[in-house]
Amino acid sequence: MYSNKRIIIIGGGLNGLVLAYLLSKENIHATILEASPRLGGRIQTLKGNLETPLELGATWFSDVHQNLLSLLNELSLKTYTQFSIGKSLFQTKSFEPPQEFFIPESESPSYRIKGGTQTLIEALTLKIPHSPVFFNTKVSQITELGNEIVISTSEGKNFHADIVVSCIPPQLIASHILFSPELPGNIANLFPTVQTWMSGSIKFVLEYEMPFWRNNGYSGMLFSHSGIVTEMYDHTNFEETKFGFTGFLNSSASSYTQEVRQELVLEQLSKLLGDQILHPTTYSDKVWTDEFVYSGSQVVQRPHQNNGHPLLQQSYMNGKLYFSGTEVATEFSGYMEGAVLSGIKVAKQLTRTLNVN
Repeated sequence: MYSNKRIIIIGGGLNGLVLAYLLSKENIHATILEASPRLGGRIQTLKGNLETPLELGATWFSDVHQNLLSLLNELSLKTYTQFSIGKSLFQTKSFEPPQEFFIPESESPSYRIKGGTQTLIEALTLKIPHSPVFFNTKVSQITELGNEIVISTSEGKNFHADIVVSCIPPQLIASHILFSPELPGNIANLFPTVQTWMSGSIKFVLEYEMPFWRNNGYSGMLFSHSGIVTEMYDHTNFEETKFGFTGFLNSSASSYTQEVRQELVLEQLSKLLGDQILHPTTYSDKVWTDEFVYSGSQVVQRPHQNNGHPLLQQSYMNGKLYFSGTEVATEFSGYMEGAVLSGIKVAKQLTRTLNVN
């Protein structure tokens, strides 16, 4: 129906793939330019040595995230409740015993995706076979030339489009992409002040042959004000056949090597959950400050700063340039729900525009 219109999506994270999927349902096939060697963005599921799906990126959602839940249902992906049965721990000081507490069964629990969050990325990718993906393709300039947009890459390639949608964090746009002609000063000045969610976070995962903590009456959930591990959760799979943990480290741990981080993690956890924790089959972590998430210094004083800003909702370059992404979403910014919501909104905008034209 609109196959003669050239649409380019910059960024192959959840938002970019949702947008490509929704457009494909209207027979509009976009090309995706992805700077990294993989799809998923801030979704990244690692398979442990025992094949346990271990989340280094986005993991949880709840009943309030109705658009994400609807998408998962549409793609026939199963969800399950985050395990929280048993004793949870709160560590206030390293030299005091941790406080034990129990989480009451919630009417609105957190959920995970069977097989790992990456299955959502894989399912969306299978739904867009006519949308080519160019990996390791870093956009360096976007130029308006008459009725078209020319997207130039740092590798010296040029792509031509009628419409381009940037689905990368606004702060990265400010650091990596030049615009010709220049965008209005208000939007250009806004980009570096929009917080990139998860930027600077350090997530870690552990895998074990057996769920010894469950067998010992622990939920696997803990919070700490004194150790390298600030929070941690049981990460057993849907089938309850593979076992592990995922959680977050203190941001100062980014200055350590991964080997030192592993040593400190196991040292802290052994004092809380026993020596069985000293023998994982897999340890890994990820500092979310790589070039595909973060660049330069963010001008951020508060959480979700300028997420969903009105200037990000507008089109530019005479209706040929749009912005999308979880930071652009006016609701649930920073969450997977925000990525889906923003994709839905921009897909509707483009469909209307192409229909009119």
